[in-house]
Amino acid sequence: MMKKQIENFLRTLGHPLVSFIISLGNLVLFVASAVYHALTPKYYVKNFLRQVLEMGFYSLPVVGLTTIFAGMVIALQTYSGFARYGAESAVASVVLISVTRELAPVLSALMVAGRIGAAMAAEIGTMKVTEQIDALVTLSTNPFKYLFAPRLWAGLTVLPVLVLFGDVIGIFGGYVVGVYKLGFNPANYINSTIEEIEAIGIISGLTKAAVFGFIIALMGCYNGYHSKGGAQGVGQATTNAVVSASILILIFNYILTEVFFSK
Repeated sequence: MMKKQIENFLRTLGHPLVSFIISLGNLVLFVASAVYHALTPKYYVKNFLRQVLEMGFYSLPVVGLTTIFAGMVIALQTYSGFARYGAESAVASVVLISVTRELAPVLSALMVAGRIGAAMAAEIGTMKVTEQIDALVTLSTNPFKYLFAPRLWAGLTVLPVLVLFGDVIGIFGGYVVGVYKLGFNPANYINSTIEEIEAIGIISGLTKAAVFGFIIALMGCYNGYHSKGGAQGVGQATTNAVVSASILILIFNYILTEVFFSK
């Protein structure tokens, strides 16, 4: 009796572990294959440009709204905290550092993950369950080159541009609150911002953006490609794409911050 209970316990414990290892192995193989095909000809430039339009241009309003209000909130919160110690002059510096290093890359990536990651998973998942991807293979078209490589390149190149746009908008949001709400002198606020600009802050934010963009495209493609079971499976793949991309963004945000700023 005891032996049977132990076997059942080990089976219950081992099944999720084995499933996780299998999923991790599939992901590693998918990443290796996707990267290889993204770096070798043939290149579908038209597909790449379409993804740039979808991921970049159409995401500008979302990124702009997110970062401008983030900059405004940081200015308000920083002022309310620093006013206790007479350090109100540091508000411009904190807004700059917060937006360029953390808020613009992370918030922009999370918003794009919700918008684009879900769309990618839904589109590719629908193609998978309706056997359109099998039809591409039948027509001697490699789905990794035709579907996945353009999306990976778009994610890698477009998100840094979005984050750079978000940096400017977020800093402007802090300026609006600082000058028109908190009463800072416009010239002094701008000078404080310019004096605190550091290359490492901009570079770290853009590097994070490139990594996050790759993760968003990768999770969208991977979960869409491995979807099954009709409409329900596509819906599950869409959810998994957004959740997994968001978690990986937060994990890699810490890792990259450690790389750039650890002493």
